[in-house]
Amino acid sequence: MEEINIAHLENWYASNFESRLKGRRILFEDIEPLIKKVAPILKKEVIGYSTNNIPIYKLTIGKGSKKILTWSQMHGNESTGTKALFDLFNFLTNPSVQFNHIKSEILNNCTLQFIVMLNPDGAIKFTRENAENIDLNRDAVALKATESKILRNTLDNFNPKFCFNLHDQRSIFNVEGTKNPATISFLAPSEDKERTLTEGRKETMSVIVSMNELLQKYIPNQVGRYTDEFYPTATGDNFQKLGHNTILIEAGHYKNDYDREITRKYNFYAILQGLYFIAKSEKFENYQPYFKIPNNDKKFLDIIYKNIEIVENNKKKRVDIGIQLKFKVINGKFDIYKCIEIKGDLSNYFTYNTITADNINFKELKLSNS
Repeated sequence: MEEINIAHLENWYASNFESRLKGRRILFEDIEPLIKKVAPILKKEVIGYSTNNIPIYKLTIGKGSKKILTWSQMHGNESTGTKALFDLFNFLTNPSVQFNHIKSEILNNCTLQFIVMLNPDGAIKFTRENAENIDLNRDAVALKATESKILRNTLDNFNPKFCFNLHDQRSIFNVEGTKNPATISFLAPSEDKERTLTEGRKETMSVIVSMNELLQKYIPNQVGRYTDEFYPTATGDNFQKLGHNTILIEAGHYKNDYDREITRKYNFYAILQGLYFIAKSEKFENYQPYFKIPNNDKKFLDIIYKNIEIVENNKKKRVDIGIQLKFKVINGKFDIYKCIEIKGDLSNYFTYNTITADNINFKELKLSNS
């Protein structure tokens, strides 16, 4: 299959990404003006309302027989996929000349549907859960949440061959065997606790292989593979089990990119490559390289304080303290907090920010244990 020219794609992106969406917290009020102004080729419709009565939009484009459903912000605090989708909309409605053939292949061979913010109430609170404190990604069987029912109804009515399930992962994930953060991680979800390698999973893996091959040209050794442990109530696992090949994309950390503006670019690249591969392919058999993608590990920290003096059981000792940054909305204000992830000997952990702090008392760091 003809490859996407990475130099041309970089140039296109620099001038055409959706610059009106920025930052870690993306709300419905941020995307609503963009939805209302999308090109006519993108059909938009309200397919329901959140628990707190915020519209949930679906956008549709393409006329091909291969049906693909994509959704973002199933978790309200995971917005990188939403930004990447609006970058994709710009590409599908206004590519440069050298990408017209890619647009044509996708839109002639595929029909694409996008739910661009499934959990707008969670976005306001900046939480995984919806307004009723339900994790939509663990509600695929019970379908207690309004938003879960909307997604499932869309799935049943559309009957897609492939799905893209867009999430964010914490910055603690590194690519196993490297010092690098897992900037993008993929998963072909399991259909049972035995993790059976079904034909559907093989097809899902083959799409992931194509996306990984492209990303390795941009971010070598920064792509991981998310655990395929079976979750009986999870969305991806159940959709895969129902015969809808579901590609999970977890957007992660890139150096000094806490707003995930660089990561969104690679997220967009991955989605574009996945769609192009599906559009061009008749068979999805090249799945074996999926298993060569390194697993995610949990050894990356936002900050490591080295050799900190603390007092435990009335005795002084020196330890390393690993910090993860957490993002919260408290009293309507979005803020970042340094939270202790781990302490002890952290010589086997990695970070871009090491601070040697001899003779500083632990309490003076004013960190949160939450």
